[in-house]
Amino acid sequence: MILIIACMLLIVIGLYAVITKRNLIKIAIGFCMTEYGINLLFAFIGFKKNALAPIITKIDAPKMFVDPIPQALVLTSIVIGLGTTAVMLAMILRIYEKYKTFDINEIKKLKG
Repeated sequence: MILIIACMLLIVIGLYAVITKRNLIKIAIGFCMTEYGINLLFAFIGFKKNALAPIITKIDAPKMFVDPIPQALVLTSIVIGLGTTAVMLAMILRIYEKYKTFDINEIKKLKG
């Protein structure tokens, strides 16, 4: 239970950073923290104590297995998150090259 609370806390801290911070790098870190919290939550949902890997050696022996679906989803999410983080940081660097600041409030020319 404490692990799920820790995941929720990580998600909330990440969302707080995304909503309240005005620095683009801090916003990107907030997105990453939220992503890591969600990935950990999915991994903990699929975990069962004293369970075996989902490899069946004998069909007759009923045993408790770990669910592999959340683990596969987390691995896919990590790859997608890496790509979106790379694109986000590349865009932040381009914005910094043009406006020489990471502060959203100082970038007035981005108003459409």
